[in-house]
Amino acid sequence: MRSSADYPELPLDAYELSDRDSERMGQATSRLVQRCMRSYGFADFPLNPRREPFREMGTTFTSTVVSISPYGVLDFDHARRWGYGFDPDAKFTPKPAGPEGRAVTQREHEVLDDFGGAGHAGAVVHGLKVPKGGCTGESSRRLMGDATKRTLLWGYVTKRSEKIGKAVAKDARVRRVFGDWSRCVQDKGFKAYDSPRDAFLDKAWRKGASDGNTARTKRELGTAVADIECNRKLNVAGVWWVVSDEKQRADIRRHAARYEAVRADQERLRGRVREVLGEK
Repeated sequence: MRSSADYPELPLDAYELSDRDSERMGQATSRLVQRCMRSYGFADFPLNPRREPFREMGTTFTSTVVSISPYGVLDFDHARRWGYGFDPDAKFTPKPAGPEGRAVTQREHEVLDDFGGAGHAGAVVHGLKVPKGGCTGESSRRLMGDATKRTLLWGYVTKRSEKIGKAVAKDARVRRVFGDWSRCVQDKGFKAYDSPRDAFLDKAWRKGASDGNTARTKRELGTAVADIECNRKLNVAGVWWVVSDEKQRADIRRHAARYEAVRADQERLRGRVREVLGEK
């Protein structure tokens, strides 16, 4: 296996919204937001407005999310060039719901996102009260339903996955293969880590890097390559997958009613998306 994408889906993946679901939700949200904004008198509000970076007192704020799959780093080409970091030229921007329109004006922002000012919650614009969170918040509530449903839809599987992940890491089979992997990496002249995740998260890699990336030192690149070589040799990712599959299936059987409630919420959400997109 050369990447995490080469492994079959795990049972809990069936209870997560797909990339296609997310794309369609974005399209539906854009339509709801546009309708809401037009109801407040912004007749030419675009379907997909251009959002300017958030600025305050002349400062632009950006963030970088660094993550690792449970299988560890598996791509040799990436490891040789970027180690445990990322390609700074890679595009992490979500796929837009359609052609980008004009920028949002300050007046529109006040109703769109409820940032205060003339459009604060409770204010009346063109005879209509501005909803909590502006048109963005209102559209989210219309699409997602009440807070209880949103918590179940977005939170339950994530919490179960985290708990199961901890149990997988403690499983004797996983601990044994992690130990073998650690000795293999050490035999290649690098530091002994408890797991591939610990190697990825080593703070030494990010010393001197100001953009959230790693410094890509010779030792980092060498460790990343040794990590993959040992991972593939010992089938570390494969063992992790087998144990995860086993424990996830058991958890779904144990909490069948809760998982089915999540699935039902997903179907209700998909139904609302179809309705907003005019498909039924």
